[in-house]
Amino acid sequence: MDKKQEQRETLIRPGERLDDLQNGYWMIQNPEQFCYGIDAVLLASYARVKEGERALDFCTGSGIVPILLKAKTRGRHFTGLEIQHDSADMARRSVEYNGLEEWIDIVEGDVCRTEEYFPAASFQAVTCNPPYMTGNHGLTNANRAKMIARHEVLCSFEDIAKAAARVLEPGGRFYLVHRPFRLAEIMFALKQRGLEPKRMQLVYPFVDKEPNLVLLEAVKGGKPRITVEKPLIVYERPGVYTEDIRILYGDGR
Repeated sequence: MDKKQEQRETLIRPGERLDDLQNGYWMIQNPEQFCYGIDAVLLASYARVKEGERALDFCTGSGIVPILLKAKTRGRHFTGLEIQHDSADMARRSVEYNGLEEWIDIVEGDVCRTEEYFPAASFQAVTCNPPYMTGNHGLTNANRAKMIARHEVLCSFEDIAKAAARVLEPGGRFYLVHRPFRLAEIMFALKQRGLEPKRMQLVYPFVDKEPNLVLLEAVKGGKPRITVEKPLIVYERPGVYTEDIRILYGDGR
């Protein structure tokens, strides 16, 4: 092991693991906290960051979405905003492990207080994999880090929509992944903030099951008209991804 690799290894703390993203980058993960899942991969694949654009990821967690966007787009710069100190610290170390400090910043802060960190209309794209459950919906987790990631205990979706509208420039795009059962209130919150839903895709675990995720693109100041794209099916059978998902993960050839 050379000296540079030895220095990189010091970024990994006891209890953490290193995940190979199969695109030249690696992620530091802690199984005791909230690890990224397929929803983050789907969001990064669904989002469109154009050449030279600046993108901001709310609720970035381990920083998976900014790192995936750096790998797949020609965006100029990527920022992750995360309220939990341990997650933000781990995200920064993943950025450093991959040598991406020039392209990715991790900001520790509250999505409800974006005015403290970012000027208005300073990004062309915003992404978010938010907490899916309202504070009193579903089973809460005894692990606080996981509970914050899954439940709206620190912010609501209305807070997120408000923050996205503030930091996006006119014509900027907001991308999110969420649960279909909240689709009506999500659409309402977006439109209330001038974020017009323009593109939607439902994600099904199996072809004969109900959708369990929805991907959305909304445009700040966009005109009313939405395109519903073909459904995305995750599994052919238990444990076996469909070709569409294998392509997203980079092994569908």
